[in-house]
Amino acid sequence: MLSIRIFTILSLLPVLGLPQRAQLRSASRIDLPTRIDGNSPSFWSEGQLFLFSSTGNPEMISQAENQFGPWQSTVVDLRDQQHLPVWVEAAWREEDGTLLLWYHHEPAGVCGAKSSLSAPRIGAAISHDGGRTLKDLGIVLESGDAVDCSARNGFFAGGHGDFSVILDPERHFFYFLFTNYGGPAWEQGIVTARMAFEDRFQPAGAVKKYFQGEWNEPGIGGRMSPVFTAAKAWQREDADSFWGPAIHWNSFLKQYVVLLNRACCKPNWPQEGIYVSFTTDLSHPDLWKGPVRLIEGSRIGYAPGYYPQVLGLEEGETDTLAGEVARFYIHGISNWEIVFFSDGGDTGTTGATGTPIFE
Repeated sequence: MLSIRIFTILSLLPVLGLPQRAQLRSASRIDLPTRIDGNSPSFWSEGQLFLFSSTGNPEMISQAENQFGPWQSTVVDLRDQQHLPVWVEAAWREEDGTLLLWYHHEPAGVCGAKSSLSAPRIGAAISHDGGRTLKDLGIVLESGDAVDCSARNGFFAGGHGDFSVILDPERHFFYFLFTNYGGPAWEQGIVTARMAFEDRFQPAGAVKKYFQGEWNEPGIGGRMSPVFTAAKAWQREDADSFWGPAIHWNSFLKQYVVLLNRACCKPNWPQEGIYVSFTTDLSHPDLWKGPVRLIEGSRIGYAPGYYPQVLGLEEGETDTLAGEVARFYIHGISNWEIVFFSDGGDTGTTGATGTPIFE
């Protein structure tokens, strides 16, 4: 009977996608162009890699033969953008070159002119000239909860923001992973929503939040069931929560991978560490594995140590598509490669040089 049980458990491992892990190893430094203050989405066009980067104002677009540069950067024309300041944090390129973009927007004055607190929202935009000009398509994700101007985290009185977007391989849905900063504590943390692929050019009202096993809650307002619930609410000075998810499809693992910041447990969002989690199916958010710390905040070596993301090494790979080995960035700086392992074995990568720093 014992042997049967062992066989059953082992036979389930490939189905469950366990175990898988990621490891960092040191590499020569790469700096992404311009200033970085969020996820920096990328896309390929005519053999060139393009990258958006922002500090809210201005928004920049840069291009190079690959992520190793040299880069040429220009300011994005935002005259048709209705929601400013804007941080473009996700991008999708159509076959005809049209770009679909999603942005983080922080409205001013939500708690009065003397307060710096904001309540971010997530909007959609489109570009017909390779990202040089953006046309606003409106807000698609917004909290239905009242702002809390007594919030003591130092930045937000609620809202939705700091996110990434990915299209499933079957092109059924765009999935949003974002941070909910307000409302009841049990709805705060990393939450998710999705939009049907066919609605991509008319996104207003098309995004639906995930709540209690269903994708029926409206993107504007609407309730949420977090993927990773905040341990301490964002209204608190010592908030403890994951935030700023950066998702990609890993072609080696055949799984989705998300990198997460973790703010804990002092004022002004100190970076406790960067975490990684895996799943095989975005349509079932309960399948995400418990996040594992990839690097401790104190070991990052510079501040701020926010905004982790990958960039795949091969042509066509981006911040949402990577393979067995990719570059790992924090705040636009890469001193590392990230290596992915499946089923507990060595990847067999021939170029595995450098010092592992996996926690």
